[in-house]
Amino acid sequence: MQTITPFLWYNDNAEEAVEFYLTLFHGEVLDVNRAPDGRAFVVRWRMGGVEYLALNGGPHYAHTPAFSLQVDAGEQERVDELWAALTADGGQESRCGWLVDRFGLSWQIIPSRFAALMSGPNAGAVNAAFMQMTKIDIAALEAASRA
Repeated sequence: MQTITPFLWYNDNAEEAVEFYLTLFHGEVLDVNRAPDGRAFVVRWRMGGVEYLALNGGPHYAHTPAFSLQVDAGEQERVDELWAALTADGGQESRCGWLVDRFGLSWQIIPSRFAALMSGPNAGAVNAAFMQMTKIDIAALEAASRA
């Protein structure tokens, strides 16, 4: 049983954000608590086996890169797919596999082999290559690991 639940604050587009995330990741909306005018107030959903809550709390607080969702994206094709979708329509690339989606939420899109490459015998070269990247390029990291 999950005992800790990430609770994300949105201005007024929590339901839209959740619907978007569910187009990219396996999951489902579990419950929507609606305000008297019918707008979503709190959305509870499961994504990637984890339950989340999203609140339409107004403009008082904004997401910050100090909190992000890290995704084990598998291979380069999935890294590329997620990167394109999450940076579309106003999302922004950052460094080292980080991005901010159009809703202001920070993500880390990481290939499955990343930890092994970063801790392998040529970790210094892999880290140097990684520090130059926005979206992670697995082939470049593998090449650095062989250098």
